[in-house]
Parts: sequence; C-alpha cells; structure tokens
Amino acid sequence: MMQSAPSISAATGFFGYRFNPVGVLAFLVILFWTVVALFAPHIAPQPVGKIVDMDYFGPMSSKLWLGSDYLGRDVLSRIIYGARYTLGIALAGVLIASSCGVIFGMAAAVIGGWFDAALSRFMDAMISIPSKLFGLVIVAAVGSSLPALILTLAFIYTPGSYRFARALAVNVNTMDFITVARVRGENTLYLAISEILPNIIRPVLADFGIRFVFIVLLLSGLSFLGLGVQPPLADWGALVHENIQGLSFGAAAVIAPSLAIASLTISVNLLIDNLPRKIRDRSA
Repeated sequence: MMQSAPSISAATGFFGYRFNPVGVLAFLVILFWTVVALFAPHIAPQPVGKIVDMDYFGPMSSKLWLGSDYLGRDVLSRIIYGARYTLGIALAGVLIASSCGVIFGMAAAVIGGWFDAALSRFMDAMISIPSKLFGLVIVAAVGSSLPALILTLAFIYTPGSYRFARALAVNVNTMDFITVARVRGENTLYLAISEILPNIIRPVLADFGIRFVFIVLLLSGLSFLGLGVQPPLADWGALVHENIQGLSFGAAAVIAPSLAIASLTISVNLLIDNLPRKIRDRSA
C-alpha cells in the first residue's frame, strides 16, 4: 500500500515545533496590535484629542483614512491609542487573574484538607455570579479608574483560572515523583514550584490566552455601557459607545473599532487552537 505524501498544512520551523499557517497568521495579527499599542504615539497621524474635521462622521479620505468621529477627531488615531488601553488593561488583568489562580490552585492541591475545601467553595460561589453583572456592580460602586478596572477584571476571572489550575495540579499531585519528593521531606513551596508548576505550565498558558479574550470582551462590554475607560481616554469598546449614532450612516468610527475587537479576539482564539501539541498538552 502506497504511503500518502506528507501534509503541507503545517510547516516545520522554530525549535522543532510544527506551526500551522492559520496559527502563524493569527500570531502576526496579535503582533501587529501589540506593536501598535507599544508605539502608538509614534504611529498615530494625529493627536488623539485634536479636532481635525469640521464635519462629524466625516468620510474616509487620503487625510483621514478612517474618517472622523462624532466630534471631528481622527478615528484612526483614536483606534491606535485605544489599542493601548484595550491590550494594556486586558493583559494586566489576565496576568493578575492567572497568577493568583495558579498560585491558589497549586496551594489547594498540595495542602488539601480544609484549606482546599474552603477555598474551592469560595471560588465556586464567585463563579456562580454572572461576570458582566458583577463587573457592572463593582465598577458602579468603586468607579472606572484604570486600577479599579484592572482589579475588577482580575477578581472576576481568578476563580476560573483557579479551578483550571487546581484540576491540573490535583492530577499531578497523585503521581509517583510527588510521593518521592514528599518522602524526601520537601516542603509545600518546593512541591508547587519545582514539581507541579513545570508539569502544568503548558495548558495554563493556553488557558491564559482564553482568559485574555474573555477579559477583552468584558472590558469592551463595560466600556460600551459607559462604565469602562472614561473620556478623554478610550479603549475600543468606548469608541463604539461614543460613536454609536454613526451606525445608521455606516461610519467607520463605529465599524472600525468593532472590527479591531473582533480581529484581536478571533486571532487569539485561532492561535490557541493551532498551537503545536507540545505546547498545548503537557502529555505530548
């Protein structure tokens, strides 16, 4: 029986991993928005708050590539600056949420007993609260400052990260090499950092990407409702909110930030789905 030719849908590349072209394209989109966020002041053609058009919702032109918004400001410049707040707040929130979730998850798995039971019941109670409703209540109570937004988003998504990390850590905690380490007299900190963390880090990184998407969407939703990033600052969700009246005109001021949110979230999802199995699966 003849053997079929090797598939060309994935290419061998860096560090011996096989990269799917879809994953590479998704990574390039994420890299693009990251560069835009980092170098926004040098890339934006106009100051973010400068009125450059005497007409509102002006059409796209050679001067204003995406037209103007409801005040006559350059939409492209505001999207470029908005990338800083969307990516920055979401990244800070997911870093805190994932770090706390992984730390508490490993501690619960290693310590066990009443600590595991009490912490897990608390996290279960937090998960049962709808995330958007909880975010609305907290932001309405404490305000929409950037630190408050970051901490609120991190608090909302820490329980999910905890449940995921704990499930992985409990699985690893039953293995023979953990038993050997306990017999050697290793302490809890050593078991968590040196034995469990290296064995769960790959799926945790994949979960990190998923939580990032959730936080971007929740942040955009809060901003769309007027409870996220406040003027004169604006993330992409806030740009949609402040220009929503232009939807009937088909203005780029409301369409472009919506496409920016979609391109980022879809790209992160595609990148996670097309990561090499060695990265996604600790058993690979």
